Amino acid sequence: MKTRLTHVRANVRDLDKAVEWYETVLGFECDCKDIHERGGYAHFVSDGGAVFALATDENVPSHGRFNFDVADVDTLWERLKDKVEIVNPVGTAHGIRFFSIKDLDGNVLGFCQRSVSET
Repeated sequence: MKTRLTHVRANVRDLDKAVEWYETVLGFECDCKDIHERGGYAHFVSDGGAVFALATDENVPSHGRFNFDVADVDTLWERLKDKVEIVNPVGTAHGIRFFSIKDLDGNVLGFCQRSVSET
């Protein structure tokens, strides 16, 4: 079976707080947010690949890992390193420059720049 991933979602406890963190700390742009009696859902503007979304789930955060390709991982690292919980500091392996952090609910976010030389 062939598959094509088009949408991923991280579960969060407080959607408003999470969306604000993703926008102000990471610079993501929320494209749609809907809060109702059963919970809430928000997704962010995508530049191709899978759409990244958040949904409220007070009892079951996802604790997943989500990787995002970025144009300049070192500039992003310098902007974020003192504002976030770091899982892996910036480094290079297998031609990919990357670092990973945790969001407010413990989901791991990796930021990758592909095709860089080993240093």
